[in-house]
Amino acid sequence: MSSLSFHIETFGCQMNDRDSEIMAQLLAEFCRPAPGLFDADIVMINTCSIRQKAEQKAFSLLGTLKQLKSRRPEMIIGVAGCVAQQEGDKLLARLPYVDLVLGTQNIYKLPELISKIKSGRWRQTAVSQSADFEIPPYLPDLRRGPDYKRFVTIMQGCNNFCTYCVVPYTRGREVSRKMADILAEIRHLISHGVKEITLLGQNVNSYGHDLARQVNFSTLLRETAAVEGLKRLRFTTSNPKDLNDDLIKCFAELDIICPHFHLPVQSGSNNVLKRMNRHYTIEHYRDRAAALRAARPDIALTTDIIIGFPGETEDDFQATMALVREIRYHGAYSFKYSDRPQARSAAFADKLPEEVKSRRLSLLQEEINRIAAERNKEYVGRVEEVMIEGKSRHNPGQWSGRTTANQIVNFKSSASLNPGDLVDITITEACRHSLRGQHD
Repeated sequence: MSSLSFHIETFGCQMNDRDSEIMAQLLAEFCRPAPGLFDADIVMINTCSIRQKAEQKAFSLLGTLKQLKSRRPEMIIGVAGCVAQQEGDKLLARLPYVDLVLGTQNIYKLPELISKIKSGRWRQTAVSQSADFEIPPYLPDLRRGPDYKRFVTIMQGCNNFCTYCVVPYTRGREVSRKMADILAEIRHLISHGVKEITLLGQNVNSYGHDLARQVNFSTLLRETAAVEGLKRLRFTTSNPKDLNDDLIKCFAELDIICPHFHLPVQSGSNNVLKRMNRHYTIEHYRDRAAALRAARPDIALTTDIIIGFPGETEDDFQATMALVREIRYHGAYSFKYSDRPQARSAAFADKLPEEVKSRRLSLLQEEINRIAAERNKEYVGRVEEVMIEGKSRHNPGQWSGRTTANQIVNFKSSASLNPGDLVDITITEACRHSLRGQHD
């Protein structure tokens, strides 16, 4: 084993988490994991640019590494992910201590690029994107990461071009993996004890449209659900415009699909949705939410909401508040709008003052939390299947896990349990963001 060591810091979405797993597996072929960030010979920062705050966090960490590089000039610092794809060579000019800029379609070139840097061939940039790009088959190393649940990428990129979003530019156009490769990876994971699979894509509902063989996301769900040994199946993320009846039928017919659907609405106003280029109306969204609940009455709906989009009026904001009260989400991720490079909305003139966005976000989050707490109370007295995630480091006998609807449950048990175990928990108390229960 080489004396070289590596460390990866990850910001952003589950897709970045999976990409970091792949990079770690590639690096492990010729070096070992470091005890921590400041001990590593190779440091990769896997970045997110979907929101300004995530990008700022990555640059803050890179600023910290500048001093470390001055003391250890032989170390290699690399930037991967969406900021790398977005900025390209400009990152090398802005951060002269960075050695590698690695775009989203190029992570499989990581060993080759590190080798070039080590052999003295100066700094490297790999951010090319190809219309013919295919996601290569790649079987995960089960020695790293949780051994009971895993992410499986089924596609990457997006063709929707929402006006606020950088994903079509940083992840490229939609590229679906071959279904045979996906199923081979899932079977590999399950054969090594994995029980829960989450299928990943920027817009999983459009899976398969670019493949020669005529398959769609519903086909993939049914094929995955039939894999022997799988206990739970999840997926993220979906665009409401592509949520068809065939996919909804899967929730009624396939018990292995967890009753949780993350369906980003972004705004409750048709005017704002049109300016966002979301390609659906609130009436369509309501219909899809109702159809999901008719197919699976126990389903938990969660969402994303952007507050303060350019031109958002008080009436638009109140329409969003009304929708939240109507749908009664189990949870929501909500954010203030921020301009992103290349996104069309960055050029919109009617930006809202920061204090208006902050006030509206505070009101929205208060309502979201109130409704989520009420939703949690509905589980009190029920017996829920919980997948164990871990034991408390501070409270002996205290365990935590997740229900099929993705709620966190904390409970005490004297039993011998392990992460990945499925246990029945009687829910005894509803907290703001979690449940408490009793292991009988």
